[in-house]
Amino acid sequence: MTIYTSFLTTPIGLLKITSSKKEILEILFSDTFTKTSEDSLPDIHLNCISQLNRYFSGKLSDFALALKPKGTGFQQKVWQALREIPHGRTISYQDLADRLGDPKATRAVAAANGKNKIAIIIPCHRVIGSDGTLVGYAGGLHKKEWLLQHEGAIPQLKMFTGA
Repeated sequence: MTIYTSFLTTPIGLLKITSSKKEILEILFSDTFTKTSEDSLPDIHLNCISQLNRYFSGKLSDFALALKPKGTGFQQKVWQALREIPHGRTISYQDLADRLGDPKATRAVAAANGKNKIAIIIPCHRVIGSDGTLVGYAGGLHKKEWLLQHEGAIPQLKMFTGA
C-alpha cells in the first residue's frame, strides 16, 4: 500500500496528514516538516486538505471523509462515538462511557480517546471532564480550547445530551 503524506499549516499549528489512495490514516500535530509526497496526492488526501481548510475558516462543521484509524475493537467503538458528538457540543468521559454501555469504563474511554490518531475529524477535543474542565489533549490544552471556541462550545460549554 502506498502511503501519502503532506503538511497543513493551521491556526493551531502544523498538521501532518497521512493517507492511502482511498482513506485518511492519520492527522497528527507536528512540530516540523518532513519529506512529503505532495506532487501526487490522491483525491481523498486533497479533499481532506480542502475540508480542513474550510473547517478552520468556519465554513465546514461536518467532515465527509473515508477514515481508517488503527486500533482495537473498543477503541474503534469510542472513535465512532466521538464522531457522533455534534459540532459545537461537548461530552464528558463519563457520559461517553455511559453511552457505550459501560459506566465503569471511564478510564478506558479516556485512554482510547488519547490514542486517536485522526485529530479534529475524529473530534476527541469535544470530550471534557465531568466537572466541565478541559482535560487531556494530545495537541495541548491550548489547542483543545481553541478548537472548542472555534466551534462555539466555549465560553459556556454546551454539553451533548444525546439524540
